[in-house]
Amino acid sequence: MALDWRRFPSLTALRAFEAAARKQSFSLAGRELNVTHAAIAQQVRGLEEHLGRELIYREGRGLALTAEGARLAQALAEGFRTIGMALDEMKAAGPGAPVRVTLTQAFAAQWLMPRLKSFWSAHPEIAISLHPEKRVVDLRRDGIDLGIRFGNGKWPGLDVEFLKAAHYVIVAAPSMLNGRHDLSTTEMSAMPWVIEQDWPEALTWLRSFGLRPDAMNISYIPTEELALSAARQGYGLHVEAAALVEQDVELGALRVVGSIRDDGLAYYLVSRPGPKRPELQTFAKWLKAAV
Repeated sequence: MALDWRRFPSLTALRAFEAAARKQSFSLAGRELNVTHAAIAQQVRGLEEHLGRELIYREGRGLALTAEGARLAQALAEGFRTIGMALDEMKAAGPGAPVRVTLTQAFAAQWLMPRLKSFWSAHPEIAISLHPEKRVVDLRRDGIDLGIRFGNGKWPGLDVEFLKAAHYVIVAAPSMLNGRHDLSTTEMSAMPWVIEQDWPEALTWLRSFGLRPDAMNISYIPTEELALSAARQGYGLHVEAAALVEQDVELGALRVVGSIRDDGLAYYLVSRPGPKRPELQTFAKWLKAAV
């Protein structure tokens, strides 16, 4: 519900009352806010007149709160604390703060980490904070600067930039191939597979390749990274983005035995609309040059 600022007390008076209630002294509140004790007392009395009830009174050499005053003081303390935390978070996201990046565990481990050393060699002053996870996070709510997302690039309310086409491949450890470099769909259907669970897109791609997942021996692995690790050990064939197995293929840990293309899907950089701080711009520019 929106505040009716025409009926809202002066923020100066609220701040003066909160300080006086916390310090139990007009003089100490004045020192904290860098004004005279008389100014604090005047603001508090004005607030009482505005509300039509007593909030604070003298008791001996100090001050005491009425029941209404105690409730208001608690509410103000919580409210000002929340505002202070928000301001601190904004300052922490200022110049010099790490660039917070959300991405999948597999993309972080297989594509980004092998390349990140070159970024830090060129920009040692820029800190990068990686947040690998499977779920799609809310960039605003979670305070994330940049997301590397896989999909069709249609995310309303976000700035979206193309990063890399999604070329998918079927891979196998050499131990599964017995010297062969190609497999027919019949041979693939008869072999074990390891696929990340809760990933229906993979099954759709396999069907487009001419395979029948429902009739295949598929072990479903909890995460993409674990499924890829199982494929390296020769536990089964695996379908994966080509970008995430480039290093495995170059080192000979995996061999490509099939290729699947879906021009409607790709990797994208996504960020919150509005001005981008220089560190984020530098990192995004480097990512696009690294593909």
